[in-house]
Amino acid sequence: MPGQPRADNRPPYARIAGHYRDLISSGELSPGDLLPSIRALAEQWDVSTATADRAMKLLREEKLVQGIPGVGTEVMARPISLSSGAERHDRSGKTQSSWGVGEKSSGHTGGIVEAPEDVAHMLGISPGDDVIRRSRVYRDGHGIVSHSTSWIPAEFAQAVPGLARSERLKGGVSLDLIARATGRHVVKREDEETARIATSQDLKLLELEADTVAAILVLTARFLDADGELLEYGVDLGAPGRTRRTTSEVLR
Repeated sequence: MPGQPRADNRPPYARIAGHYRDLISSGELSPGDLLPSIRALAEQWDVSTATADRAMKLLREEKLVQGIPGVGTEVMARPISLSSGAERHDRSGKTQSSWGVGEKSSGHTGGIVEAPEDVAHMLGISPGDDVIRRSRVYRDGHGIVSHSTSWIPAEFAQAVPGLARSERLKGGVSLDLIARATGRHVVKREDEETARIATSQDLKLLELEADTVAAILVLTARFLDADGELLEYGVDLGAPGRTRRTTSEVLR
């Protein structure tokens, strides 16, 4: 059985999945490479075939491998980069759509809800105060890219009633509609990226099984107007196995 860290107390299926996840991430296993059969994995790791199959299922859910009937389990090409809310806003300004290449969105919901404590802190309001909550899921050919939530001050529901309706927005993203209706444009944004083990709520939003153990990226963005007032607070949950890639110009 392949060696494991002494302090690794994860279930066997999670250790197996983690081992091959590391090999894929490091490039030691490349797209198109085949992993051992379920029976071979069970023998190598001294586990049942059910445990080995569960490990491969986890990697399939993370879009790192795919099962090919009659062939085996193949390493997939790396998924496309995970876009942040700020990048989606920039894209909308150019194309009137927040979708990336090959993406679509679904499950659009909107409504006025009571602000959770963490959201209230970001918006500078009291927990339980009214706030607009909008959510949607971005998908591409590999499955879910991210679950995206926008938290917007309730005052904008009067200027842009569609923000509080469960339907896809027309004419741009929420910030575009707010700018046109109120004249308040985004002049500053603050982005943060955090990695964490997916919570039970994360798994539900990303449509993963409740017992899945996976790391995800959480991307947040605060959009501010010229007076430093918050126009929107966005939270994107990146699906497991997605990568975050940025490009910068290097000045000499």
